[in-house]
Amino acid sequence: MNSIGSIQSFTILDAAKRIAPFINYTPVLTSHTINRLFKAEIFLKCENFQKVGAFKARGATNAILSLPESDLGCGVATHSSGNHAQALSWAASLVNTRAFIVMPVNSSKIKVAAVKDYGGEITFCEPDLASRETTLFRILEQTGAKEIHPYNNEQIIAGQATAALELIDEIKNLDIIMAPVGGGGLLGGTSLSVHYFLPEGKVIAAEPEQANDAYLSFTNRKFIPSLNPDTIADGLRTSLGTITFPIILNHVHRIVTVSEESIVKSMRFLWERMKIMVEPSSAVPFAALMEGKIEITGKKVGIIISGGNVDLDHLPWMKNG
Repeated sequence: MNSIGSIQSFTILDAAKRIAPFINYTPVLTSHTINRLFKAEIFLKCENFQKVGAFKARGATNAILSLPESDLGCGVATHSSGNHAQALSWAASLVNTRAFIVMPVNSSKIKVAAVKDYGGEITFCEPDLASRETTLFRILEQTGAKEIHPYNNEQIIAGQATAALELIDEIKNLDIIMAPVGGGGLLGGTSLSVHYFLPEGKVIAAEPEQANDAYLSFTNRKFIPSLNPDTIADGLRTSLGTITFPIILNHVHRIVTVSEESIVKSMRFLWERMKIMVEPSSAVPFAALMEGKIEITGKKVGIIISGGNVDLDHLPWMKNG
């Protein structure tokens, strides 16, 4: 199963044009201190400054704007722990349709509040995939809404690919682009953009050690589901999808894992040195650099900073965090 045949270069370019009036063209930030520390040129693509605070706005907007009007009458629906839920709720408001969101009961309070603020109609479920899927199926049956999967959707992947497309266009001759990996929408899209628009470049993903299903799947060349992930990086607790996994197998060069301690240290480092608010999932690729998991001396490295939605009352370095 290889979905590259469906997601061509023009699919990504079309997505970029489609969503441009609605999303932010996010900044690329650099730091002399970071460059000196790693003896490399590092460029942070700051999707924490994106609409709804995460790259997910790209895919959700592209998916909704790609639907025929006849599919929008009953609304859209999804299951998500946070950022896709916010993004879909916001994107649905652009076309004046309803967004039905299934969220685990242990979802971040700040993300739950944001979904409500964007107009999403939440149904809570138990924090496991089976409960998410059965609850969503019931919502779809009751409402007739159109499902927009968080990552296993070609229009979602094409939308997420536009972040790397912008980075490649702005910063020439990157050697490596890094992204975190959960369900694989961002990583799959990033790897396709690199394949089409930066063919000499490499894609390296990073994942928490305590949610390492993508690493295991990639290493063993067969799908291994996420079982009981226990990581602070809540956006990376999901398994790869049937569409994203083949793309990743074909176009990602390496996946590395990082410790929870490194994630927190890297998150704090980026807050303190770069003065940017990043969520734990966003800090995972940078943690791979902090741990020395990849050799980047003398390289030009782009990192997708995936989002910045955090609960300021429960930061991981606080005693009550």
